[in-house]
Amino acid sequence: MTEMVYGSVPIRAGEPILPRWWRTVDKLSLVCILLLCCIGLLLGMAASPPLARDNGFAPFHYVERQALFGGAALVAMFVTSMMSPTLIRRLGVIGFFAAFVALALLPVLGTDFGKGAVRWYSLGFASVQPSEFLKPAFVILTAWFMAAAQEPNGPPGRLISLGVAVVIVGFLALQPDFGQAALVLFTWGVIYFVAGAPILLLLGLAGATVFAGTVAYSNSEHFARRIDGFLSPELDPRTQLGFAANAIREGGFFGTGVGEGQVKLSLPDAHTDFIIAVAAEEYGLVLVLTILALYAIIVIRSLFRLMRERDTFTRLAGAGLACIFGIQAFINMGVAVRLLPAKGMTLPFVSYGGSSLIAGGITVGALLALTRVRPQGEIGDILRRKGWG
Repeated sequence: MTEMVYGSVPIRAGEPILPRWWRTVDKLSLVCILLLCCIGLLLGMAASPPLARDNGFAPFHYVERQALFGGAALVAMFVTSMMSPTLIRRLGVIGFFAAFVALALLPVLGTDFGKGAVRWYSLGFASVQPSEFLKPAFVILTAWFMAAAQEPNGPPGRLISLGVAVVIVGFLALQPDFGQAALVLFTWGVIYFVAGAPILLLLGLAGATVFAGTVAYSNSEHFARRIDGFLSPELDPRTQLGFAANAIREGGFFGTGVGEGQVKLSLPDAHTDFIIAVAAEEYGLVLVLTILALYAIIVIRSLFRLMRERDTFTRLAGAGLACIFGIQAFINMGVAVRLLPAKGMTLPFVSYGGSSLIAGGITVGALLALTRVRPQGEIGDILRRKGWG
């Protein structure tokens, strides 16, 4: 009988879903994700007790909540990773419209929690940030449009997805949340690049983004203040960036020791946006490099596995999800070491935050689902059979 697969994993009739999932999933990436969750809890125990005390809570209030949200994120990850690409696409499109409506209603129903940016819905016992859930859904929607555009007589998917991205960026700029807006545009560019975009067009879009940033700098005090602080040659040691930079310097190679760090006493966002400063101060460069390596392994392995995929949607969506996951981590750590302006962006699976953790679980769950080995053959097998390789 002719091989039922094209050089990949054989089909086993009647095989239960869990054994099939375990046989085909990227186990190394899965282990790296679980290690990031454990590191997040470890750093949460170091960073959050001072804030909990100041807010009148039990010392490990935020750690317990992070464990709860992290558990929900892992459940979301495991469930999503068992789905087929078709189901990922369908649920992603539905999820996009739900998240987009929630994002559009933020100016009316949202709150800023005193931070100057209306990004959340307050539920009393918790808060929800729609943009966190919109990002993976937007990747899936964009990949679907661009894959459809490559079909004979397909729709103008590139143009439609660009229009969707511009609308999303507009709503994010109104909050204002220029960091997430830049992340959305960058991810769209990555997917378009993988889909075969001309490099000159991408350069033109990059120029347009720079122009939009210049306009935002001239018209948004929030945006201008962050850019000015980043470009200033002198770093005010009393600012969050100043405290974070000092903590990273104090940590050295091996850190000051567990519980010995001081930055958590000064930074209100030590358990969220600046969690890497706590890691650097108490555990040193060793832990920071470990965290960097874990993110790099997840992204690089995913991209290599996607290079063997022949399905256009799977390649585009997987590449977009891998890059949005990795770039968010890069932005968070880049801000802490002053490589980038302050963005207010969490470190996936390490920072505290319910929306960030659960949305991150969905993101990597979809990525694990799309990078599973399937009985469809690798793209190289197809080219060899056609005599192209």
